[in-house]
Amino acid sequence: MHYIFDFGWVWEYGPIIFNGLLITVELTLVGAVVGVLLGVLCAWARTLGPRMLRPPVAAYVELIRNTPFMIQLFFIFFGLPSLGVRFSELQAANLAMIINLGAYSCEIIRAGIEATPKGQFEAGAALALKPLQTFRLVVLVPALQRIWPALSSQIVIVMLGSAVVSQIAAEDVTFAANFIQSRTFRAFEAYTLSTAIYLALAIILRQLLALVGRRIFPKVPAR
Repeated sequence: MHYIFDFGWVWEYGPIIFNGLLITVELTLVGAVVGVLLGVLCAWARTLGPRMLRPPVAAYVELIRNTPFMIQLFFIFFGLPSLGVRFSELQAANLAMIINLGAYSCEIIRAGIEATPKGQFEAGAALALKPLQTFRLVVLVPALQRIWPALSSQIVIVMLGSAVVSQIAAEDVTFAANFIQSRTFRAFEAYTLSTAIYLALAIILRQLLALVGRRIFPKVPAR
């Protein structure tokens, strides 16, 4: 028996595929920007912040890093409504990705902060900078420069992990693939196309993050 490949349905379902692509890009953009900002705040709290903040932040990080992303997503979308807190599919997906990336990026950024030489903190104090100013102006940028490749990889991983948001009917690329194969019965072609889309997104995202890293953290010329 010879399988006959047929991608003739692509043009018919093009708008659904394109919409799924836009949703995936939007989830990645919001999750990356807000998730990394959350990670920075949590890393500050765990390293330089008030001691009273450290236990709850540590508990949040350990909880998220040691539970599946799908369970976190289901808890937000299906669990919280029991307490009267309801989110739309996209809101729940965005929140889950932000919370997930926030925890992982916290530990990555914390490693960069802890690798900062003490002399940089002393330099900030010598310039009469307040602790938050020292963190923002003296510590954070070098720390991010050190961990940027690892942080970029984590952002790509979260983007790929966003495929599970289709389980709550968020209309991303995977949702589009599931919808198409249920209508055309062309599962091989539908998932081949979705695989190609995710592969392209991952490659493009890595290149964009590398470009951002080169622009934000220019290499110091050798002396």
